[in-house]
Amino acid sequence: MKNYKTLKRCGKAQKEFKNSLFIGYARPVESEAEAKAFIKGIKELHRDANHNVSAYFIKEKSSFALKYDDNGEPAGSSGKPVFKILESKEIQNAAVVVTRYFGGIKLGFGGLSRAYRDTALSAIEEAEVIEVFEQVRLRIRLGYAESQKVRNLIEKYSVIQEEKYSDAVELILLVRGDLEDEFIKKIIDQTKNKLALERF
Repeated sequence: MKNYKTLKRCGKAQKEFKNSLFIGYARPVESEAEAKAFIKGIKELHRDANHNVSAYFIKEKSSFALKYDDNGEPAGSSGKPVFKILESKEIQNAAVVVTRYFGGIKLGFGGLSRAYRDTALSAIEEAEVIEVFEQVRLRIRLGYAESQKVRNLIEKYSVIQEEKYSDAVELILLVRGDLEDEFIKKIIDQTKNKLALERF
């Protein structure tokens, strides 16, 4: 998995368009099953609503799942515009549901699309888009003198998960995947290759 964008937390937004009430929910999910459970939960919460439109995009390992549902609205008027926001903002592992309580005035295809899109966008903004970075684990073994020399470098590039001290210093580090090569090159240079390093 490479770096990707997702949602930081659950977000909710409420809007009114020509007396129709739209309530948007957005949240991060780890699997298609979790997305479906979230959608089912919102549908149960708003079982008295006219429509509960949904969309999700999930990437798991090498496969991905995407789906949108108009839930009785005219085909392409609602689920697709909601999904398009996830797609255009490159957000994955996220699910969105927009609930509609009809207010008696028809919005037309364009008005409907806009209402669903705007409500979904507000819910996504409330949930906040963040970037998630792939991390790699490294085990580094080096002498005490070398460990002092590279301490600042290690703290800049990684999170120290474990430290062991015996005849040498052994560190288990979490390093951002896109910075791994740069970090390894710098630590080898600074210690003049006086270390043992493995990825696991």
